[in-house]
Amino acid sequence: MMRPFSRRRSVRSYLLAWIILPIALFIVIDSFSLYRNTLESVNTAYDRMLIASVHSIGDLLRIENGELKVSLPYAALEIYEADYSSQMIYRINGLNGEFLAGDRDLPKFTGKLSKHKAYPALAHIYEDTYNGVPVRVAALLQPVVSNDPRGGALIQVAETLENRSDLARKIFWETLIRQAALLVVITSVTLYVVSRALQPIDALRRQLDERPADDLSPVSPPFSPRELQPFIKALNQLMERLQRLLDHQQRFVANASHQLRTPLAVLKTQLQSGLRGDAPAPVILAEMAGTVDRATNLANQLLSLAKVEQLRGSGVQSLCDLSMLARETAVDLSPLIAEKNLDFELDVQKIYVLGHPWMVGELISNLLHNAIRHTPYGSRLGIYARTEDAGEAAQNQAKVTLCVWDSGPGISEDMAGHLFRAFSSNESSGGLGLTICREIADSMQAEINLDNRIVDGKIAGLQATVVCAAAAGS
Repeated sequence: MMRPFSRRRSVRSYLLAWIILPIALFIVIDSFSLYRNTLESVNTAYDRMLIASVHSIGDLLRIENGELKVSLPYAALEIYEADYSSQMIYRINGLNGEFLAGDRDLPKFTGKLSKHKAYPALAHIYEDTYNGVPVRVAALLQPVVSNDPRGGALIQVAETLENRSDLARKIFWETLIRQAALLVVITSVTLYVVSRALQPIDALRRQLDERPADDLSPVSPPFSPRELQPFIKALNQLMERLQRLLDHQQRFVANASHQLRTPLAVLKTQLQSGLRGDAPAPVILAEMAGTVDRATNLANQLLSLAKVEQLRGSGVQSLCDLSMLARETAVDLSPLIAEKNLDFELDVQKIYVLGHPWMVGELISNLLHNAIRHTPYGSRLGIYARTEDAGEAAQNQAKVTLCVWDSGPGISEDMAGHLFRAFSSNESSGGLGLTICREIADSMQAEINLDNRIVDGKIAGLQATVVCAAAAGS
C-alpha cells in the first residue's frame, strides 16, 4: 500500500528521490559486482599465464646420463611477465624431490595435486608467501620419459600479486568514475525532465494566484498535459459549484433583504395605526395577521430555496416513488382544496424517478399550491403522471411526465417567459414557488414548462408539466 504524502513533501523531491536513489543504488551494486567479476577475470588470465609458464619449463626438462637436467633461459619467463612491476619466481624439484633449479626461498609445494576445471590436469593453483610477500603459485607434476618409472618432476612458478591488485584497482576506479559520470548525467536529465513536467502545475498555480478573489470562472491554462486534464476538469467543476453556491447566497441575501423588508414595514405601519386608534382593534389585528402570514410564507419559501440548493450541492439522489409523494402532497393540501370546494383528480401510476424525496415532494407541493391559488371556487384541478409508451422509448431511456393542471385564467404570452424568475410578477404568482420548482427540476435534469390548457379553442386553465428520465423499477 502506497504511503500518502506528508503535508510538506514536495512532488519534485519525491520524484527525484524515487528515480535517482534506486538508480544510484543499482550503480553502486553493479560497480562492486563488476569489480569482483573483473578481479576474477584478471586472476584467471594471470593464472593461465602461470600454467603456461610451468608447462613451458616442463617442456625443457630432459634426461642426460640418467640424470634430470634443465636449461632454462630467462626469456622463457620474461615473455609471461605483464610488466616490470611483477616478478616471476620458479622452483624445480627432481624426481626424488630434491631441489634442482630456481629459487630455494620459494616454499616447496607439499599439497595434493587436484583437477581444476579451468586448468589442465596435474596442475594446481594456490596462494603462498615468498619472503613475506603474498604470491600466486602454479604447481605442475611433470612426467619425465625415462627407463626408470620413478614419477615426475615438481615445477613451481610464482608471481607476486602486486600487478593483479594494481590492475583490478585501476579497472575499478575507471569503472567507478564512468558510473559516477553516468549518475551525474541521469540526475541532470531527471532534474530537467521533472522541472519541465511540473511547469504546467506551476503555470496553473500562478494563474490561480493572479486571479481576483471573486473570479470563479473556468481555469484554462495554455499548456496542460493529458494527465493534468482530469484535475483541471475537477477544479472547474468545483469552481462551477462554488459559483452556483455564491450566486444562490447572493440571490438569497438580496431576496431576503428586499422582500422581508416590505412586510415588516407594513406590519410596523399597521401596529402604529392600531396604537393611534385609526381603526378598530379587530380590523387592525386581522390586517396584521394577514401581513404575518405573507411574511411567514415568504420566509418559508426562502428557507426552502436555501435547502434545495444545499441538497443539490450534496449530489445525493435516491429512488423516489412519484405516486406516493403525489398522494402525500394531496393529503397535506386537502384543507385548502376543501376550503375552495374543488373537484380534485389524482391519476398517478407507480413510477420511480431519481432525486431527493423532499425535493420531489416540494416540487409537487409548490405546483399544486399554485394551482389551488389560481383555481376559482368550485372548479376542477388535478395531477397525473405517466411514462411514455414502450414504442416511443424503445431506443431511448423511458421518460416520465408529471402534470399539475388547474381551471384558472391561464397566463399571457408576455408573462410566460418571466414566471420562473424570483418575484418577477405580481404577488398572486406565488413569490418564490416557481423559482423553487425550476431549481428542483434542474437538479433532476428535468424540463419544466407552463402552458395554457386549451379546450374548444379557449383557455381552460394552466398546466405545469415536468418531464424527466424514469428510474429503474418504473
